[in-house]
Amino acid sequence: MSFQLPALLAAAMFSAAAFADEASVKRGVESRLGGVKVESVAKTPYLDLYEVVIGGEIIYTDEKVNFIFNGSVLDARTRRNLTEERQQKLSAIKFEELPLDQAVKTVRGNGKRAFVVFADPRCGFCKQFEEGLFKLNDVTIYTILYPVIAPDSAEISRHIWCAKDPSRAWLDMMLKGILPSPKDCDTPLEKNLVLGKRLRVTGTPTTFLPDGQRVVGARLAEVVRVLDASAK
Repeated sequence: MSFQLPALLAAAMFSAAAFADEASVKRGVESRLGGVKVESVAKTPYLDLYEVVIGGEIIYTDEKVNFIFNGSVLDARTRRNLTEERQQKLSAIKFEELPLDQAVKTVRGNGKRAFVVFADPRCGFCKQFEEGLFKLNDVTIYTILYPVIAPDSAEISRHIWCAKDPSRAWLDMMLKGILPSPKDCDTPLEKNLVLGKRLRVTGTPTTFLPDGQRVVGARLAEVVRVLDASAK
């Protein structure tokens, strides 16, 4: 989050006048936390808590904004992480609106299952993720080069994009550690950075699936599960 949450939470834990509805809870949280912008407030079906979204992240509070809770709510019976499920819905996008022309395209098999990955060539988790993706068949992978990790990430990304075969250059870098040959051309890298910021991509790899769901990190099993479900 963009604010100093621990200190603000400590300052927020005191009694005050009642905040009776979602609008007043919004005002109360913004007042307690030093004027931060609350994106949304919704009453949850558990513990009389209110879900508060700030900077795309979820926190919880009571109706009087006496206490603020930062963490996950779990269903003890099913062990479902209710906060994570809700976070996924909040962070979902419209897949069809992604600019696929700004991505390196890799097709395997019939290419039926398509998804987008924001990745950095210097990202260790991206390399681990790519090793898993390489074993998938009948997929189309759109890799949006997102140079945010290292000082030379942008240079390497530029050389990959400008290569004669960008897909091969990307895979050689990620699977074999072979740096792309230096080559310059017009690239979408600046547009990619703007896009990632708008979509709140804060780490790599970040995957967007056909249903708009976002998967953060090298969580191959989760990606495959959603792809398989969408193919049925």
